[in-house]
Amino acid sequence: MQTESNLRPFFADMHIHIGASKSGKPIKITGSRSLTLSRILSQAKHKKGMDLIGVIDCHSPEVLEELNEMVRDGALVLHEEGGLSFDGLTLIPGSEIEINDERCNGPIHVLVFMPDLIKMELLSKWLSNRIKNINLSSQRMYGTAVELQHVVKELGGLFIPAHIFTPFKSLYGKGVKTSLSEVFDPDLIDAVELGLSSNTEMASVIHELSPYTFLSNSDAHSLEKIGREYQMLALKEASFNEFKMALKGSEGRGVIANYGLNPYLGKYYNTVCGKCLLPNTSYKASLCENCKSRTIIKGVFDRIQELKNSEGTSSIKRPPYIHQFPLEFIPGLGPKSLQKLRETFGTDMDIIHSVQVENLKQVVKPVIAEAISSARKGTLSIQIGGGGTYGKIIADKTINKN
Repeated sequence: MQTESNLRPFFADMHIHIGASKSGKPIKITGSRSLTLSRILSQAKHKKGMDLIGVIDCHSPEVLEELNEMVRDGALVLHEEGGLSFDGLTLIPGSEIEINDERCNGPIHVLVFMPDLIKMELLSKWLSNRIKNINLSSQRMYGTAVELQHVVKELGGLFIPAHIFTPFKSLYGKGVKTSLSEVFDPDLIDAVELGLSSNTEMASVIHELSPYTFLSNSDAHSLEKIGREYQMLALKEASFNEFKMALKGSEGRGVIANYGLNPYLGKYYNTVCGKCLLPNTSYKASLCENCKSRTIIKGVFDRIQELKNSEGTSSIKRPPYIHQFPLEFIPGLGPKSLQKLRETFGTDMDIIHSVQVENLKQVVKPVIAEAISSARKGTLSIQIGGGGTYGKIIADKTINKN
């Protein structure tokens, strides 16, 4: 996309969990306990090279208390355009909420973002009367999805359905619903998050998604997973208001490119048997061909084929979705070599996007440098994932298809 002269690119990962509070209490039960707020800020800025992050457990009172404490101590600075600044990185306070009203007919996760801590505190107070444990992440809200949408909008926030195709706890998952209008007010949605097992090409065959910006985020449950998917945004600065404008495509702001895993690597791409995990050749079958189990986990690819209803959305111009592999996925690249690369060249964004292959070869083995080069282009061979098991990169091979 063309950007105005006063705009520049920013890297953004808007779905990062907190594993534990400052006191050590769990926030995201399935998250790493090393995933604390202070470590997230340091990792995202100094190792991953992000400019804008969404931390989606900020409704938790302990997290809010820590954020306010960091503001008082000067570690975080309130941005006048919304968000919290940390050494050039901007944190947007957010929350992941599970909804399951009578219209949903199955749990659905959504992301909401607030411009500042005061608005997040108001949201937290409102949620505390509708969630059994306000201290934890991704908890079920007792109320309707549309009710939540209206509250978010009244507070000046953003509303984004999360990982919309995964089989569990998503808008289109498990065949629960076939249209977002069955659950949400379409006019109160700001964007949709694709999730690790899909990309722009796959999602573009669903006509009702055509008005919305596509986001690709990490859904990080550990420090190294930050930035495994992200987007490059055209912004004037990293702030809540600029991010909001990018989602609307206002005044030149917008997504320049989405960077994400090849969907083959996603743990729900393939339809598999939930018992033996072997791929199922027919997603319509009710019985596993191998072990005869009736537990069939429908993959994202097959679910999208069911939902496919548009021949015209291909004409909509969207930013490129670039298949890319996080450095931790590179075969043979261990923690020590990764640390050496970071010490030499800076952040992961520098290493992935900027450093010449010949320079990489001066720090790591040539085969690893070439693998990083192939990873930039998405041309490493992949063992396809499904049923909750991630796909894998196969070492020393390349493929033409990305």
